[in-house]
Amino acid sequence: MFQGKILIVDDDRGILDMLILRLSKKGYDVKVSETAEAAFRMLSAESFDVVLTDLHMPGVDGIQLTERIRDSYPDVPVIVITSFGSMETAVASLRAGAYDFVTKPFEIEILRRALERAVGNARLQKEVNALKETVEKSVAFQEIHGNSSAMARVFSLIEKAARSDASVLITGESGTGKELIARALHHRSRRSTGPFVAINCSAMPENLLESEFFGHTRGAFTDAKDNKIGLFAEADRGTVFLDEIGDMPLGLQPKILRTLEQRTVRPVGGRQEIGFDARIVAATNRDLGVMVEEQRFREDLYYRFNVIHIHAPPLRERGQDVLLLAHRFLSQFSQHTDLEMTGFSRKAEQLLMDYHWPGNVRELRNCIERAVALASETQIKVRDLPERVQNYQPSQVLVTSNRPQELVTLDEVERRYIQRVLEVTDNNKALAARILGLDRKTLYRKLERCKLE
Repeated sequence: MFQGKILIVDDDRGILDMLILRLSKKGYDVKVSETAEAAFRMLSAESFDVVLTDLHMPGVDGIQLTERIRDSYPDVPVIVITSFGSMETAVASLRAGAYDFVTKPFEIEILRRALERAVGNARLQKEVNALKETVEKSVAFQEIHGNSSAMARVFSLIEKAARSDASVLITGESGTGKELIARALHHRSRRSTGPFVAINCSAMPENLLESEFFGHTRGAFTDAKDNKIGLFAEADRGTVFLDEIGDMPLGLQPKILRTLEQRTVRPVGGRQEIGFDARIVAATNRDLGVMVEEQRFREDLYYRFNVIHIHAPPLRERGQDVLLLAHRFLSQFSQHTDLEMTGFSRKAEQLLMDYHWPGNVRELRNCIERAVALASETQIKVRDLPERVQNYQPSQVLVTSNRPQELVTLDEVERRYIQRVLEVTDNNKALAARILGLDRKTLYRKLERCKLE
């Protein structure tokens, strides 16, 4: 069994040959060097789990080599071989950064245990560092979680877009987390200490929306009893997030275009222009390109928003992210129940993976919250899931992933395709058989085998 990769440094060839023989039998991959200088070059060329070095060598000795490794490769533990009874040199090696020391003559079992501890400690430290990176990434991207290639592209675009002040257009279906992407973009940018001001363009009528955008002066209209600062001015030195811009009234769009070009606003009822310095991030679940062609959205405003485009992928295209998010939601909602939830049954996980999630992450979150509330055991079962998830039969045939674990068997592809053809032909078996290139008897056999009848 492989135990680790060791670099042994000693100018005594007999010691090296003995250690190669004995430690290789213990499962270690052993490389050797007769000088500290050559050992340091080997460290720069390949990775090692631990370095075992003699203390007394010509030229650079073991103490000096330990110091150099500590400074350049702090994650690689060093074990120093010292002379019997030389406690001063042992202490000096520890001060130089050695993980441990063994004294000559040593028993191979004592050395093996020292190596085992060093390798175990180094691997534990790597796991801790990896966990820290994961936590930092999670914080950096707020509440956006995902390991799929689709989300990796989103994270990469967020990182790149955060470096500039260019306008960003986020597109995607409802429930895909467009506002979370906008917030992550804000928190990764140089404007992170400034305000993040969001408004939903479909949530209020045009006259009130104009007041929200630009502000108003006292007496500008009924109920305008005080001056009000608009959201553009409020977001000065920060980020303005315009959600659902596809629902922005056409009459308001020229005023928004002028505001973005001039970087000034005039409050409703006011005469003075107010300057502002804010980044613009917009989002929509509509196809703005089609809306431009249909003259329901201004083309010049569309291009003003769409400098950098980030697409939030639907959950059905994110593969194993479904289970990652499901477990996160399970942990979140389990804090409010008496049961200590341990996870999902295999059948429940399969149903979660098969379901097409038209409501995306928002629907998945609600599904898990419901399941936790109804669960009578510590594990989420099929019966705890909504009926639409329990009874769902996928028919779409998609081969879009580059991840092996996200692909399905050929039998499953055939089943889904046959079901899809039946749906399109309104269950007309004769027509479906012609499309599939089958005779009707063969089609019926396949329907029976696939349990589609």
